[in-house]
Amino acid sequence: MLAVFRVDASIEMGTGHVMRCLTLAKALRAHGIDSEFISRCHTGNLIDFIEAQGFPVHVLAEKKSCVHEYGTSRSEGQSMPPAHFQWLGATLQEDCDASLEVMSGRHADWLIVDHYALDIEWERQLKPFCKRVMVIDDLADRRHECDLLLDQTYGRREIDYAGLVPDHANILSGSGYALLRPEFYKLRSESLKRREQNSLHEILISMGGVDKDNVTGRILQFLAKCTLPADCRITVVMGRTAPWLNDVRILAERLNLSTRVLVGVEDMAQLMANSDLAIGAAGATTWERCCLGLPSIMLILAENQRNAALLLERDGVAGLVDSAGDFQTNFSMVIKELFDSKMSLSKLSARSSRVVDGEGCRRVVSAMLQAVHGNES
Repeated sequence: MLAVFRVDASIEMGTGHVMRCLTLAKALRAHGIDSEFISRCHTGNLIDFIEAQGFPVHVLAEKKSCVHEYGTSRSEGQSMPPAHFQWLGATLQEDCDASLEVMSGRHADWLIVDHYALDIEWERQLKPFCKRVMVIDDLADRRHECDLLLDQTYGRREIDYAGLVPDHANILSGSGYALLRPEFYKLRSESLKRREQNSLHEILISMGGVDKDNVTGRILQFLAKCTLPADCRITVVMGRTAPWLNDVRILAERLNLSTRVLVGVEDMAQLMANSDLAIGAAGATTWERCCLGLPSIMLILAENQRNAALLLERDGVAGLVDSAGDFQTNFSMVIKELFDSKMSLSKLSARSSRVVDGEGCRRVVSAMLQAVHGNES
């Protein structure tokens, strides 16, 4: 069996889409299903990283012109192109043609699409060249031609995709389907046990693989002005393609704080399990923190993170800072509340651990296998 992923990473869109697809690809490999990737070589891509994980990558060239023509090839009656169509780095038809060249003759069992710039128009052209189409989405803002749709957003419901997918499509919605690597589930008990100490010695900062606006630097500068426990240590995790990496390293050396900067971390689950508080983007790593019951301060770094982040704050799962507002005031209020009351940390831990149990990837793979074997029976 073969699964083909169409997914990109870049400075603009970050690394989260590729990382969750890799998690799924590795889980499929454990079931004897091979995976290949189709990915465009945007600035900040993860093509080399994907290949290092043992998966072939069919590289699409980044186009420098006519991105605004995305909508010119859309079928009569189709709606406007997706809100993120600029992220494609090519016109719709250019991407279709290049992807079709890869798919032709492959007889893939699954084509898995994880891209905000692609929708029903692209999927309809590719569908004849595979047995099934799966879409991974977070937005519920456009139509899809698919057999299976996964949206791991907290609070997401099937009805949110009413009219956006075919009637026969199976919808997997909510954080119970979060695509986490198996090490998070394995460390869950150990991490939850740590929370009983209710201590604050290790702070983890991770704004995702890119952090194009250097929010990490702003957080470090602010924490330097806070009164932290004398034995408190800060660990910063950044991606290899992060544009502000050197600046953050220089800042960390100058601060009067015990601070280390780690790059390309492969044991993120263990780092989280060993931490007492995380400050991180309200993206895919939210589910990793929740699985481990790690008390967190989330930062909204992109508009598509807002709805789920507000729900999580409302339900007392995490503290929340909107980086688009008065960052310093909002951040200081949340920090003060947590530092003044260790009980707040234990409450955040208990509530967050109920959001994700770490078995989402197993559930997704089970649904995929059921789709295959159910159709064959």
